[in-house]
Amino acid sequence: MTENKILQEIIATKRKNPYTENKSIEQLREETEISASRIPLPENTKIEKILADNVNAEWISCGNVDTDKIFMFIHGGGYYRGSIASTRATVARISAQANIKCLSVDYRLAPEHPFPAAIDDIYTVYNWLLKKGVKPQNIIVSGQSAGGGLCLALLLKIKDNKGSQPKGAVAISPWTDLSQSGKTMVTNADVDPVISKKYLDRMAGLYLKDTSFSSPLASPLFGDLSGLPSILVQVGTAETMLDDSTRFVEKAKKAKVDINIEIWKDMFHGWHGNAHILKDAEKAIHNIGNFCRNLFNK
Repeated sequence: MTENKILQEIIATKRKNPYTENKSIEQLREETEISASRIPLPENTKIEKILADNVNAEWISCGNVDTDKIFMFIHGGGYYRGSIASTRATVARISAQANIKCLSVDYRLAPEHPFPAAIDDIYTVYNWLLKKGVKPQNIIVSGQSAGGGLCLALLLKIKDNKGSQPKGAVAISPWTDLSQSGKTMVTNADVDPVISKKYLDRMAGLYLKDTSFSSPLASPLFGDLSGLPSILVQVGTAETMLDDSTRFVEKAKKAKVDINIEIWKDMFHGWHGNAHILKDAEKAIHNIGNFCRNLFNK
């Protein structure tokens, strides 16, 4: 089967089960976990569940890895769903490509735990690594979607607290603007098979509760981006959230941040999760591996 045919089949499957407002949070959570359970883990994946200062986390490694270097990963899911399990296959593949040990984090979710619970948990885990003796220059932080937003918010929180920044960050389709003001929320509305403005508005409301969308730790786009470490951003052209990435990168460049963006043609939100069948997902993960290795060798 051709790559394009595989892509079209994945998109068609996603369109068969669209988001609707009458779906409960529990339904949506269950859909995520069922979908993720069908994605095979690569061979030689090792998993160890841990508590990092009372935050659930999991060591994930695949193949021969440098245990002195850590890739700290934050799953997506609109701040209300998703889990370590839902991105375990993606993280394992990053581990294999980067030859790096990964720490995946299960932060608290809304609406049970609204802002700032998620960013507080991520900050706790980062500091737990430092307390364990891991040097900041041996850590790369990463996340996908809401996790991508959390990854960038973590950099801002570290800066606010005058802490030591990690070596770098990888933001995959990050949700950087919880007001949904990007133009691609409209221009890509009929193209994106996964994410809609209506969906994000609902989930932003659950997460923010009484907090303004412009809080930088919720919407990193509105933060002072100066002084951040090297960042790689990956996003697809078929995403309503495309502008969340491009606007963040543009602002970061103006702040003199070493930041690069890869815009993947026709890719949908969360395409990395299909690396077992989709070559562009496999290639994107390969590029993440290269970014990590090159950054650690600087």
